[in-house]
Amino acid sequence: MKLQNSSQTHVVLIGAGIMSATLAVLLKKLNPEIKITIYEKLDVISGESSDALNNAGTGHSGFCELNYTPENEDGTIDIKKAVDVASSFEVSKEFWAYLAETGFLHNPERFIHSVPHMSFVWGEEDVDFLKKRWQALSKHPLFEGMKYSEDFQQLEDWMPLVMKDRDKNQKIAATRMDIGTDVNYGALTRKLILNLVMDEEVELHVAHEVRNLKRKNGKWQIKVKNLTTDKKTKTLADFVFIGAGGGAIQLLDKSGIEEGEGYGGFPVSGEWLICTNPEIIAQHHAKVYGKAKVGAPPMSVPHLDSRVINGKNELLFGPFAGFSTKFLKNGSYWDLPLSIEWGNIKPMLSAGLHNIPLTKYLIEQVRQNKEDKIEALKEYFPDAKAENWIERDAGQRVQIIKKDEKEGGVLQFGTEIVNSEDGSIAALLGASPGASTAVRIMLDLMEKCFPEDLKNWEKKLKEMIPSYKNPNIEVDYYRQSRERTSRLLKLSNGNA
Repeated sequence: MKLQNSSQTHVVLIGAGIMSATLAVLLKKLNPEIKITIYEKLDVISGESSDALNNAGTGHSGFCELNYTPENEDGTIDIKKAVDVASSFEVSKEFWAYLAETGFLHNPERFIHSVPHMSFVWGEEDVDFLKKRWQALSKHPLFEGMKYSEDFQQLEDWMPLVMKDRDKNQKIAATRMDIGTDVNYGALTRKLILNLVMDEEVELHVAHEVRNLKRKNGKWQIKVKNLTTDKKTKTLADFVFIGAGGGAIQLLDKSGIEEGEGYGGFPVSGEWLICTNPEIIAQHHAKVYGKAKVGAPPMSVPHLDSRVINGKNELLFGPFAGFSTKFLKNGSYWDLPLSIEWGNIKPMLSAGLHNIPLTKYLIEQVRQNKEDKIEALKEYFPDAKAENWIERDAGQRVQIIKKDEKEGGVLQFGTEIVNSEDGSIAALLGASPGASTAVRIMLDLMEKCFPEDLKNWEKKLKEMIPSYKNPNIEVDYYRQSRERTSRLLKLSNGNA
């Protein structure tokens, strides 16, 4: 579709999370006259997946996430996804840096911090894998400076908490990228949206639930309920974005667009162990990621994680996976049962049959008590004691189930944009590594939904995001770009 540069232009964004916030800022910067309305079911901004404890808080760059670099049958390492995620995060940093430079985002240190990203493994087979991974990644300019070590003393220096009381005869290895980041996406989302609503053409309605939407006379008619007053209203929109996290599948189904047929969702919940001892927290400054167990979903890759949440240093371990029939943390236990219908029952059954290891893994995780979780923590922190850790719920994710001609239905990890043929409505489905790559995802959405407008917006986009459609990206580009974004985002290491 083509957006009109007039007062009649109206965009509705469903969900006040990082995706809606990113799209809203992009559109407002590219078309200052645009009218935007954001509806959020909760009474707070970014209360679901974007909230600090509901996601990993990692500036996902492929530096430490071992599931982004699978090993091929011939023993080589496939780095394609890691490179894609790393370049996507560079796009996010460029956009945030532009917003900081132009005064839209003040005090970036309130949402982004420097912290080393590390991968840590043990055992002959996994050490061999990590070394091959390091050799493959370190040749690429995005991973310049990645360090590798099997030396016990060196690893003690890198991560003293992890090495404390560890068996010196254990075969171990780690990689380290000093230019990693910790990001509080909840804080970022709130800053973006609160700055947006200072514009009188941007409206935010919290505690408002979108109940239905349908195409009518060339526009989208959206029925909304005010959950505080129970008042029901209707609004018309030229374009609708469904960025409602796990709730997006149900709203996509209500839209009735052909492209949204046959999608199902598989919900996965999570839980953290959070350290309560300041002395222990002070001994660890890194995001140390391990290797996921067979069948584990991407959101359940274990890590011992330094975080800054609401200005306070935190130390988390997990997340441990669980199962709930809710599609949102604040959703209903009826979400999954009510999402099953004639159009998606076959893909959902087929996906279930093809993912027995995932089902087995989730059953094992659900059965774990705190003692079991502390034992898992001890693989990363041998001296861990239960009295220094508490359990807290993490976020709720819905993995995509979609039709597949060969398999009948497949469970798909990652994110996917589903849009109507005319580009008047789009939904974002799926999960990890969504928040870190939000800018790239929203650029992809705009290419699908606003191709004509993008021709006029390209010059401005290149000003905001220098790597956008830049064919001359080489080693020096990433060095210079990282120096610039580090300076503007006030990252302490000087080149993150």
